[in-house]
Formats: sequence, structure tokens, C-alpha cells
Amino acid sequence: MIVQAALAMAVKVLKQAGIEEPVRDARLLMASCMKISVSRLTLHAHAELEDAAQVVFFGDIGQRAVRTPVSHLLGYRDFYGRRFTVTPDVLDPRGDTETLIEAALAVQFDSVLDLGTGSGCILVTLLAERVAATGTGVDVSKCAVCVAERNARKLGVWDRCALEVSDWFESVGGSYDLIVSNPPYISLNEMASLLPELAHEPRTALTDECDGLTAYRTITAGASANLRQGGWLMVEIGPTQGDAVIAMFEASGLSKLEIRIDLNGRNRVVLGQLPH
Repeated sequence: MIVQAALAMAVKVLKQAGIEEPVRDARLLMASCMKISVSRLTLHAHAELEDAAQVVFFGDIGQRAVRTPVSHLLGYRDFYGRRFTVTPDVLDPRGDTETLIEAALAVQFDSVLDLGTGSGCILVTLLAERVAATGTGVDVSKCAVCVAERNARKLGVWDRCALEVSDWFESVGGSYDLIVSNPPYISLNEMASLLPELAHEPRTALTDECDGLTAYRTITAGASANLRQGGWLMVEIGPTQGDAVIAMFEASGLSKLEIRIDLNGRNRVVLGQLPH
């Protein structure tokens, strides 16, 4: 089968399945199975698709049609200019989280703690951008910590970070200039309305099975004891949670409280500083 014809068939399947960007997804999966970059795919449009590649491609299209995330089929997700390994054991890095990265890079820090590190995309990115900084990432999932370690090694920051299995602050020692987190913030009532792709991601990274605020209560309760004076706490939030999380920051003694918005104009990050 010719590549162009295979792509046309795949796009039709994905459109029928209600996939939002069928052309983009089909091209990404085709380039992956052909082991070429997407930018070179047009050059191969009239080439014969090898039998082995064809089997892989249409297998991936079938999986995408039942809403398996593209990142799980490719095994990676690009985030803040770097390619991160992802598996079903970790939350898929998303562009909204880059708002947290930008907020963190706007302050001075030499040490950073990432609570619920998952793939390590936040911690690894911050260490890659701040080449003199050191950091610690913790996650309650041992499998997630293993994925984060792979990314730290692959992206060249392994010598400056420590990764531990920990239930939030449970196994954390010392104090940090910066604490960051993208915790599970989706309420139980919201879970049924989520995109089908999210069913393929770890549920514990999405929801607290409650009101979506449980993690923030734990984080703000322990932040002061693990922050240096003048240090910052920054967390990603759901679009409607700003006021509630700001109130928790204030109650924990943090100052210079602020909500940052994402590129879609939604509340995305709450930040505050431990006074000197």
C-alpha cells in the first residue's frame, strides 16, 4: 500500500471515531512506524509502505480510535522543548503545565522539590534550564519514579537530582528554595465528563476521589516546614480552584500570593512566598 493511501484510510477511521485532530495523529503515527520525522513524511507520500510498518501503523490507528493517547503509542511526549518518555504509569505532560515552568523560572532558586513528580517533566525541565540547581522529586508510585529516573538520565540532569518514593512530604528531608507540584485536582464529580483519553492515565494522578482539593491541603500544611525563608511554593490548579487554593496558601503563612493564567486565559498556577 502507498503511504498516502494508508494515511487517507487512517484519517477516515479516526474521523469516524470522533478524534479531534485525525490528520495530525495519523501523520505522527505514520512517521513513527516509518522511523522518520513528520517533516519528511510528504517526501515519502508516494512510497510503498512496507508490510511490517503497515501492520504497526494500522494497529496503532486501531488503538487511537479507542482513545489510547498518541503519547502512549509513541512512547513519548514533547514538553518545553524536550522529549519525555511516558508510559501508562504517569500523567501525560501537557502544555498547560508549561505555565508552572514559566512561573518557576521567573524566581531565583538553587534547590527545588517536585511533589508528585510523575514523568519528572517539571523537575527535569527546571534542572535543565537552571544548570547549577539541584532537585528532588517524589511520587507515591514506584513505577512513576522509575519513569522519572529514565527521563532524568536521558536529559542529562541525573547527577543533580534525587528521586524517591514518598507520599507527599512523608520521606522528604531538608528545605528548598522552591517547591512545585501538579497534584491530582479533578474532583470525583468531574471524572465522568473527562475526555476518554484520560481513562488510559493513572487515576491517582488525576483525582483525589473527593473535592479535588485534598492534595493542596496536604501540600500547604507541609510547605513552610520544607521551604527556606524567601522560598516559593507553586502549584498547578484546575481553572475553578484559584480562590480556594489562595486561601490555603494564606492560611499557611505564605505571602505575595498570585494566580497565573495559561495560554487559554484560564487560572492555572497559584504561587506564594514564605516571608523572610
